[in-house]
Amino acid sequence: MISVNKFKLEKSDKQKLISALNNNWISSAGPEVTEFENKFKKLIGKKYCSSVSSGSAALDIAFKVINLKKNDEVIIPNFTIISSAISVIKLGAKPVPIDCDFYNWNMKINLIEKKISKKTKAIMVVDIFGLSTDMDEINSIAKKHNLKVISDCAQA
Repeated sequence: MISVNKFKLEKSDKQKLISALNNNWISSAGPEVTEFENKFKKLIGKKYCSSVSSGSAALDIAFKVINLKKNDEVIIPNFTIISSAISVIKLGAKPVPIDCDFYNWNMKINLIEKKISKKTKAIMVVDIFGLSTDMDEINSIAKKHNLKVISDCAQA
Protein backbone atom coordinates (compact mmCIF):
# COMPACT_ATOMS: atom_id res chain seq x y z
CA MET A 1 0.00 0.00 0.00
CA ILE A 2 1.19 3.50 -0.83
CA SER A 3 0.06 5.98 1.81
CA VAL A 4 -1.23 9.39 0.79
CA ASN A 5 0.28 10.83 3.96
CA LYS A 6 2.10 9.74 7.09
CA PHE A 7 0.39 10.16 10.45
CA LYS A 8 2.55 11.86 13.05
CA LEU A 9 1.51 12.05 16.70
CA GLU A 10 3.71 14.33 18.78
CA LYS A 11 4.32 13.54 22.46
CA SER A 12 2.28 16.59 23.53
CA ASP A 13 -0.62 15.45 21.30
CA LYS A 14 -0.51 12.02 22.90
CA GLN A 15 -0.61 13.60 26.38
CA LYS A 16 -3.67 15.71 25.44
CA LEU A 17 -5.42 12.63 24.06
CA ILE A 18 -4.73 10.57 27.18
CA SER A 19 -5.86 13.47 29.39
CA ALA A 20 -9.15 13.76 27.48
CA LEU A 21 -9.75 10.02 27.77
CA ASN A 22 -8.88 9.95 31.48
CA ASN A 23 -11.32 12.82 32.13
CA ASN A 24 -14.11 11.21 30.06
CA TRP A 25 -14.17 14.17 27.65
CA ILE A 26 -14.35 12.41 24.31
CA SER A 27 -17.20 14.50 22.96
CA SER A 28 -17.19 17.92 21.35
CA ALA A 29 -17.65 19.83 24.60
CA GLY A 30 -14.51 19.02 26.58
CA PRO A 31 -11.99 21.54 27.89
CA GLU A 32 -9.44 20.48 25.27
CA VAL A 33 -11.84 21.54 22.52
CA THR A 34 -12.38 24.95 24.13
CA GLU A 35 -8.61 25.36 24.54
CA PHE A 36 -8.08 24.46 20.87
CA GLU A 37 -10.78 26.88 19.67
CA ASN A 38 -9.38 29.73 21.76
CA LYS A 39 -5.83 29.17 20.51
CA PHE A 40 -6.95 28.77 16.91
CA LYS A 41 -9.10 31.92 16.80
CA LYS A 42 -6.17 33.85 18.27
CA LEU A 43 -3.83 32.35 15.66
CA ILE A 44 -6.08 33.40 12.77
CA GLY A 45 -7.11 36.72 14.31
CA LYS A 46 -10.83 36.03 14.55
CA LYS A 47 -13.37 36.69 17.29
CA TYR A 48 -15.08 33.30 16.99
CA CYS A 49 -14.10 29.73 16.24
CA SER A 50 -16.16 26.57 16.36
CA SER A 51 -14.73 23.14 15.74
CA VAL A 52 -17.06 20.47 14.39
CA SER A 53 -17.19 16.70 14.29
CA SER A 54 -16.28 16.29 10.62
CA GLY A 55 -15.50 18.01 7.35
CA SER A 56 -19.00 17.14 6.16
CA ALA A 57 -20.52 18.92 9.14
CA ALA A 58 -18.33 21.95 8.42
CA LEU A 59 -19.56 22.07 4.81
CA ASP A 60 -23.19 21.76 5.90
CA ILE A 61 -22.75 24.68 8.29
CA ALA A 62 -20.85 26.78 5.74
CA PHE A 63 -23.61 26.47 3.16
CA LYS A 64 -26.27 27.35 5.70
CA VAL A 65 -24.25 30.39 6.79
CA ILE A 66 -24.15 31.73 3.20
CA ASN A 67 -27.90 31.03 2.93
CA LEU A 68 -27.67 28.59 0.03
CA LYS A 69 -31.16 27.95 -1.28
CA LYS A 70 -32.99 25.54 -3.57
CA ASN A 71 -31.94 25.92 -7.24
CA ASP A 72 -28.81 27.92 -6.38
CA GLU A 73 -25.60 26.67 -7.99
CA VAL A 74 -22.19 26.01 -6.45
CA ILE A 75 -19.07 25.49 -8.51
CA ILE A 76 -17.10 22.51 -7.19
CA PRO A 77 -14.11 20.49 -8.39
CA ASN A 78 -14.96 17.23 -10.16
CA PHE A 79 -12.25 15.38 -8.21
CA THR A 80 -13.21 15.50 -4.55
CA ILE A 81 -14.95 13.55 -1.81
CA ILE A 82 -18.68 13.04 -2.34
CA SER A 83 -19.41 15.18 0.75
CA SER A 84 -18.68 18.28 -1.33
CA ALA A 85 -21.56 17.58 -3.69
CA ILE A 86 -23.87 16.10 -1.03
CA SER A 87 -23.67 19.26 1.12
CA VAL A 88 -24.94 21.25 -1.86
CA ILE A 89 -27.59 18.73 -2.91
CA LYS A 90 -29.05 18.39 0.61
CA LEU A 91 -30.12 22.04 0.42
CA GLY A 92 -31.74 21.58 -2.99
CA ALA A 93 -28.96 23.41 -4.77
CA LYS A 94 -26.98 22.17 -7.78
CA PRO A 95 -23.27 21.34 -7.79
CA VAL A 96 -21.56 22.50 -10.99
CA PRO A 97 -18.36 20.47 -11.50
CA ILE A 98 -15.14 21.92 -12.89
CA ASP A 99 -12.44 19.72 -14.40
CA CYS A 100 -9.29 19.28 -12.35
CA ASP A 101 -5.66 19.76 -13.25
CA PHE A 102 -3.59 16.55 -13.41
CA TYR A 103 -0.62 18.43 -11.94
CA ASN A 104 -2.13 19.48 -8.60
CA TRP A 105 -5.55 17.71 -8.63
CA ASN A 106 -7.35 21.00 -7.90
CA MET A 107 -9.97 22.61 -10.11
CA LYS A 108 -8.79 24.38 -13.24
CA ILE A 109 -9.28 28.00 -12.28
CA ASN A 110 -9.38 29.13 -15.90
CA LEU A 111 -12.64 27.18 -16.38
CA ILE A 112 -14.57 28.72 -13.49
CA GLU A 113 -15.88 31.89 -15.16
CA LYS A 114 -17.29 29.85 -18.07
CA LYS A 115 -19.52 27.98 -15.59
CA ILE A 116 -20.82 31.01 -13.67
CA SER A 117 -24.52 31.72 -14.25
CA LYS A 118 -27.17 33.94 -12.68
CA LYS A 119 -27.89 31.07 -10.26
CA THR A 120 -24.28 30.69 -9.09
CA LYS A 121 -23.93 31.63 -5.41
CA ALA A 122 -20.55 30.19 -4.46
CA ILE A 123 -17.30 28.56 -5.46
CA MET A 124 -16.21 25.63 -3.31
CA VAL A 125 -12.47 25.06 -3.31
CA VAL A 126 -11.20 21.66 -2.15
CA ASP A 127 -7.48 21.28 -1.59
CA ILE A 128 -6.47 17.73 -2.48
CA PHE A 129 -3.54 15.72 -1.07
CA GLY A 130 -2.07 18.75 0.70
CA LEU A 131 -1.82 20.71 -2.56
CA SER A 132 -3.45 24.09 -2.14
CA THR A 133 -5.37 26.09 -4.71
CA ASP A 134 -4.43 29.61 -5.79
CA MET A 135 -6.85 31.40 -3.47
CA ASP A 136 -5.87 34.89 -4.66
CA GLU A 137 -7.13 34.03 -8.12
CA ILE A 138 -10.28 32.31 -6.80
CA ASN A 139 -11.07 35.26 -4.51
CA SER A 140 -10.57 37.68 -7.40
CA ILE A 141 -13.09 35.78 -9.55
CA ALA A 142 -15.53 35.55 -6.63
CA LYS A 143 -15.27 39.27 -5.92
CA LYS A 144 -15.76 40.13 -9.61
CA HIS A 145 -18.99 38.06 -9.72
CA ASN A 146 -20.16 38.74 -6.15
CA LEU A 147 -19.85 35.09 -5.11
CA LYS A 148 -19.04 33.47 -1.78
CA VAL A 149 -16.03 31.16 -1.43
CA ILE A 150 -16.17 27.99 0.65
CA SER A 151 -12.70 26.55 1.20
CA ASP A 152 -12.56 22.89 2.20
CA CYS A 153 -9.05 22.42 3.58
CA ALA A 154 -9.65 19.02 5.21
CA GLN A 155 -6.92 17.42 3.11
CA ALA A 156 -4.60 20.40 3.08
